[in-house]
Amino acid sequence: MLVEYKLPDLGEGIHEGEIIEVLVSAGDRVIDGQPVMVVETDKATAEIPAPVTGTVKEIKVKPGDMVKVGDVLMTFEAEGKAEPAATAGKALPEPREAAPGKPAEAGGGASEPVAAAPSTRRLARELGVDIRRAVPTGPGGRVTPEDIRALAEKQPEKAPSPGRAPAIEPVESPEAAPVLAAAPDHDQYGPIERMPLRSVRKSTAEHMARAWSQVPHATHEDVADVTELESFRRKHKAEMEQAGGALSMTVFVLKAAAAALKAFPRFNASLDAESGEIVLKHYCNIGVAVDTDRGLIVPVVRDVTCKSIRDLGIELRQLAEKTRQGKAERAEMTGGTFTVTNIGTLGGTAFIPIVNFPQVAILGMARARLQPVVKGSLDRYEIVPRLMLPLILGFDHRVVDGADAARFLGMVIKTLENPEELLMVV
Repeated sequence: MLVEYKLPDLGEGIHEGEIIEVLVSAGDRVIDGQPVMVVETDKATAEIPAPVTGTVKEIKVKPGDMVKVGDVLMTFEAEGKAEPAATAGKALPEPREAAPGKPAEAGGGASEPVAAAPSTRRLARELGVDIRRAVPTGPGGRVTPEDIRALAEKQPEKAPSPGRAPAIEPVESPEAAPVLAAAPDHDQYGPIERMPLRSVRKSTAEHMARAWSQVPHATHEDVADVTELESFRRKHKAEMEQAGGALSMTVFVLKAAAAALKAFPRFNASLDAESGEIVLKHYCNIGVAVDTDRGLIVPVVRDVTCKSIRDLGIELRQLAEKTRQGKAERAEMTGGTFTVTNIGTLGGTAFIPIVNFPQVAILGMARARLQPVVKGSLDRYEIVPRLMLPLILGFDHRVVDGADAARFLGMVIKTLENPEELLMVV
């Protein structure tokens, strides 16, 4: 039986990937579960297993190709009985076919719902088109925003349906990324070189555009005196390394942030704009931005409130190494409720971090520097050298206000400035 092997739905908003390596050739015999290719997504690099035992019939992709969910990657001549839609252990829904120029019906009946994301339905309402008339091109017969726009271009301009527009427009699907303006002819001014925007870089560009367009960003900045904390870090650094971890300043910030998130739960939340609700999360999974040769990737440290400084030092080091090597699993890249990003190792006094949508806040760390600090009063003071750590809190102003941000960051600073209190944080 001939089996078409399609890129399966990888979940968590992942809808495309780049072929990094093809591990088999046409004519090779493979066993069910044997790796046949390596695909890189915005989350991680993963080996894709053969869905059947049989012979590779045809390979339809090559390294460097970008593929989307539902694209046929290769075909197999299966030995014995096999499900034609088998993909890595689970079936992928077959797209519903439609005659050229004719929309596909959802399930065969015009009265049945059309498969489409809420954001796609919203786009159809805004453009004044009937989503049931769109020709679906997405996996499983799903209508995409591109299908809606194509339909809108084919009919006379029509005003959007009357009614109250929602005050907040959420983006729930990667397909709803903002439309980019056409680029000018740069080569008219001199020689140029073009390089494809792929994988992590492409995903980052889309995610940042969504975050910036959807979230009313605001920031609050302050500095923490980490002189005593740095002395503590140096004292226990070797002990942590012997345990297989790294006692970085980021580890302490993770623990301090977790305590603040517990005290100020609105920073550990998401905004469900469609329902008009703030989703408070009773778990603390903090993403940590990691600089890799593929771009900035954010693995997630889970249940930070339940882990000691020692546990966090070991886990964060291992997780960062896996991420840089492209070996982090998808489960280690998702589910974050808050993000910490540290640019301090590269320099800089401050920066504006972009909220990692759909989270509502992100904490940035710049470089800690020895600075002259005035202690005392106007009548009696002294100038002493202190190690000062700049902290920048970016937040969604729809969910929290500036006063909330000041209190939140104030608690983080208070915790960092008292190492003994930091060790007692639960």
